[in-house]
Amino acid sequence: MTTTIPFDNSLTALGPDFFSYQAPEPAPAPKLIAYNDALGTELGIEKGSDDDLAAVFGGASAPNGAEPLAQLYAGHQFGNYNPQLGDGRAVLVGEVIDSKGMRRDIQLKGSGRTPYSRGGDGKAWLGPVLREYVVSEAMHALGIPTTRALAAVSTGEQVFRETPLPGAIITRTAASHIRVGTFQVFSARGQYEQLQKLTDYTIARHYPNADGPEALLQSAMDAQSKLIPAWMGVGFIHGVMNTDNCQIAGETIDYGPCAFMDAYASDRVFSSIDRNGRYAFSNQPDIAVWNMAQLATSLVPLMPQTDAAIARFTEMLHDMKDNLRREWLAVFAAKLGIAAAGEDDGVLAADLLAMMEDDDADFTNAFRALSQGAGKDHFKDQARYKKWHDQWQERISDAPDASSLMLARNPALIPRNHRIEEMITAAVAGDFAPFHRLNDALGAPFDDAEDYADLKKAPARDEIVPATFCGT
Repeated sequence: MTTTIPFDNSLTALGPDFFSYQAPEPAPAPKLIAYNDALGTELGIEKGSDDDLAAVFGGASAPNGAEPLAQLYAGHQFGNYNPQLGDGRAVLVGEVIDSKGMRRDIQLKGSGRTPYSRGGDGKAWLGPVLREYVVSEAMHALGIPTTRALAAVSTGEQVFRETPLPGAIITRTAASHIRVGTFQVFSARGQYEQLQKLTDYTIARHYPNADGPEALLQSAMDAQSKLIPAWMGVGFIHGVMNTDNCQIAGETIDYGPCAFMDAYASDRVFSSIDRNGRYAFSNQPDIAVWNMAQLATSLVPLMPQTDAAIARFTEMLHDMKDNLRREWLAVFAAKLGIAAAGEDDGVLAADLLAMMEDDDADFTNAFRALSQGAGKDHFKDQARYKKWHDQWQERISDAPDASSLMLARNPALIPRNHRIEEMITAAVAGDFAPFHRLNDALGAPFDDAEDYADLKKAPARDEIVPATFCGT
């Protein structure tokens, strides 16, 4: 049986200004590493043999109905505008309507050069492919909007970075791959007809109740206002929040040098390319507002009165800051067992985080221990902790469901950096057992399974991963 995918493509109707038709480069010796059966079923895919899946998701065999293309976009990268980016190592093979009635993209990442590769080889090596597979699926299990991993395939060829490395391709799905940078490219070029087409298409696909550019902007702001605090609630640092990595539908996209914190630090940075801390943990809400400001700027030409639009969009951006604060408060109050947050709860949460930072407490394990009545074991200054603990207990004294709420909001497991690095090292040596074990464990991040007790531990000093890398 050959693999069949029920494609129902719509982006191609926008026309060639928005993309370039581009077939993936066939992997010379594709071999299936992983296939996400549950996700494949949601997408209506009828899978063939492992060899057939490897051929399809290794770019060597195109299923009927595929219309492979690379999308055009621009973007601000670390605050500097690049007028043309685009899918430099990714190919959208088509779209499907899933079992919930949602339209989803299916994209091969690492499948070779495209017209937007800008001198790169368009390939991916094994490490970033496995990292994205593990982390994106873990984010899904944590209940955070995200692209998802459908398949991972080794290509049978070497990819040259600093050294030769094994090549691989990840197949991911997304609500779409429309980014802030997609709007930027047409606005900056003065191609307002294309900008209007993109706006209409995005509204129809993602926000059908929006009645124009202003409502689209508000919808995108609302989605980001929920997404970023959700990241922060699990200690996630994206690492490259460029506008070309900011998806309009509000999913987490492009897992490059991402990381989850171990010991809490408000200014934590992992990305090796973020030399000035632009995308540090605590900066993420402000960057989300900055990115939405670039979307607003791109949409201004579609508004009937420029000055009025600028004034209105500026007001909306100020409101977004307040929305982010409210969502952050709701996330962290729930982590403390408080279902209906008040302003004083923000002080309670901030005091705890300050204490965690001063005491070098592990973010995930400390919150999980609080959920289980063992929080004091994670703090050095016991007098300070007791004072805070007494205030907290008084706050939740009339909340009988506090414990169950906390256990549902404070995971036992996250994709820890040192475990991901161990998994990648093993895979490069041909051992994929740690990769599969991580995926199994992280599929139930709120469970206290004894079989995965080692994955809960914070890294020892010599296991700490100080920096992460994009892999491009």
